[in-house]
Amino acid sequence: MCIAAKQPGDTMADTQPTASSDQNDEKVAHNYRAQLISLVATKTGDRLASPKLILAWMLTSFGAPPLTVSLLVPIRESLALLPQIFIAAKLNRYAIRKWFWVTGSVIQGLSVGGFGVAVALLRGPILGWTVIALLTSFSLARGLCSVSSKDVMGRTIPQGQRGSLTGTAASIAGGATIVVGTILLLIRSGDTRPDQFIFAVLMAVAAGLWLAAAAFFARVQEAPVSANNINTDTKSKLGGLTLLWTDRNLRDFVITRTFLISTALMAPFLIMLANRYTDGSFKSLGILVIAQGLAALLSATFWGRLADRSSKLVLMITGVMAALLGALVFGYVRNDLPFDATVFFALVYFMLATIHAGVRVGRKTYLVDMATTQNRATYVALSNTIIGILLLAGSSVGLIAEKFGSEYAVLSLALCAGLGALYARRLENVQSQ
Repeated sequence: MCIAAKQPGDTMADTQPTASSDQNDEKVAHNYRAQLISLVATKTGDRLASPKLILAWMLTSFGAPPLTVSLLVPIRESLALLPQIFIAAKLNRYAIRKWFWVTGSVIQGLSVGGFGVAVALLRGPILGWTVIALLTSFSLARGLCSVSSKDVMGRTIPQGQRGSLTGTAASIAGGATIVVGTILLLIRSGDTRPDQFIFAVLMAVAAGLWLAAAAFFARVQEAPVSANNINTDTKSKLGGLTLLWTDRNLRDFVITRTFLISTALMAPFLIMLANRYTDGSFKSLGILVIAQGLAALLSATFWGRLADRSSKLVLMITGVMAALLGALVFGYVRNDLPFDATVFFALVYFMLATIHAGVRVGRKTYLVDMATTQNRATYVALSNTIIGILLLAGSSVGLIAEKFGSEYAVLSLALCAGLGALYARRLENVQSQ
């Protein structure tokens, strides 16, 4: 991994710039564009290689064992989060940090390219376990990007523009996803060879997007972190855990975020219900992809702008919406309402994707704005590591679905979302500080 040597210097977003106002504005605009293009590319790639939709459908279509399909989301989410407290300890020792992101993006691109090679050449169990192995490397590399992206953003993009950056990127990527979903919607699924070719092409395009993102992110003009803000204590990897006891607002944020991971865990159970009540065809995949893309296109910019005003409010609103949506799904399934199932689940998935987009934008903006140069990487890593552990524990919700039905799993997750909305009221409004 190519990491820049430690150099003394000043931060950009958290300290007063020494350059003229015009020069600083130009630098911010350049960094905004570079990070926007990088985020659009990776977010679009995320949807083309989505474990929740595309990879799961791909493995099922070509005979992979159900066990490998069930492992996709836990591995994708947890392995990207669990090692982050150690990554942050390493990152905090360097003055230039964008190369962590570039390296992670390259590894993700190569891993997704491997998905394409695997689906072109393999079938059955060997395909499933090959994808799982590649997804492991993908997820670990994603941890590099997660910690470093927020750290670099916090030092190169001023407060008040960060939510807009994230939301705009998600909206543009949503538009690209709609195009992909429309193509899938028009494809006939009679022959497996065209389908296999299509999956391979999707993975190749996604891989190219991650490599392109790495090239653009490398152009970010990142001022070196000052020597006073570089942490060379290699024994402090777990020292950030004490922050949960000493920093009340960080603790409240982690608890709120814990409840709101229910919006991520709810998706596969909705997909299971959709498969039960619809024909489960390849055409249905296209409809869900379009719904996901529309949600990002129509909502992400809104969430981003609202998050720049009050990310706390975004977390409260999305928690309430998720609770109501889960209750609606439960009522539909238990009462056999005479509403067309295909239309209903398309709308429900659209709403869930909209809600989850708000949760992601809200929590990212809150965390970046709450932290400072000295503790941002540690805050991000600590929060993500804890959530990674809890995501693994959250997989136990599947036991509820197995014993009582997926609708009860959705209802229990809706309750968690409601508790998240209530707990978010305890958070400080960091945008007003």
